Amino acid sequence: MSNSFLKISLEIQQALQNNQPIVALESTIISHGMPYPKNVETALAVEQIIRDNGAIPATIAVINGKCCVGLSDDEIETFGKEKNVWKVSLRDMPYVVSKKLFGATTVAATMRIAAMAGIKIFVTGGIGGVHRGAATTMDVSADLTEMAETSVAVISAGIKSILDIGLTLEYLETKGIPVVTFNQQTFPSFYSNESEFKTPLQLNTAKEIAEMLSIKWSLGLNGSVLIANPIPKEFEVPAAQMENHILLALAAADENNITGKDVTPFILQYIAKHTGGESLEANIALIKHNAKLGAVIARELVA
Repeated sequence: MSNSFLKISLEIQQALQNNQPIVALESTIISHGMPYPKNVETALAVEQIIRDNGAIPATIAVINGKCCVGLSDDEIETFGKEKNVWKVSLRDMPYVVSKKLFGATTVAATMRIAAMAGIKIFVTGGIGGVHRGAATTMDVSADLTEMAETSVAVISAGIKSILDIGLTLEYLETKGIPVVTFNQQTFPSFYSNESEFKTPLQLNTAKEIAEMLSIKWSLGLNGSVLIANPIPKEFEVPAAQMENHILLALAAADENNITGKDVTPFILQYIAKHTGGESLEANIALIKHNAKLGAVIARELVA
């Protein structure tokens, strides 16, 4: 993409020039992941956590025909309040940019824009993946294909548990994307600390992860690494309890003919409502937890 469509804040430009640690952040979590004002409060708190841990946050979004890297507090507030914000994955980027619309970037779009800017570390809540029932719907997130191509590491609490975690892990293996769980043998399941799956790889320090990233890309192996950072047990929603809510949410989505990119926001809102906000608090806790780890890895990567 031409640099004329890329707008990098002065702070991020200076950080890039000085080889300072930078952590990219998505904007879909602001516009489609949480209600106002929790979304704005969380976004600003996550940025502060990254700063407190020695890195510089770069929230990414599409604004007025530009792929923006590094949002101001006022821009984050706008995204938190604005109702007509596109959920932008790769297929949507040309349309949203050309129409100069507000676009909140998904994992895939955020990774692509981060790579354009030269940022190597990206923190999110959970990645998209292979949806349940994908054998008939062919519903597989563009996050996975983007991770196979774009050399930006993703720190998340694993794969969103509303998806088929097992099939997503298989797909990641097929695409040659390393999956590392931080300091734990069991792969996490987003809202819950553990899942029924053993992690493919385990590393126990941010330095080890940064070394692996550096070696991977030095070998000419393009693409991402998924770094799964389990939610702390004190903030988790137990997996069995969450699975019951997920099944009810999936049934509700089906009954209401919710399809495509509207499925995930619908299910997350449904679950938040039916858990009395417990899932929302877990979501906030895990993204903050990921931000801390992401900042430390970013520091190690430029050390």
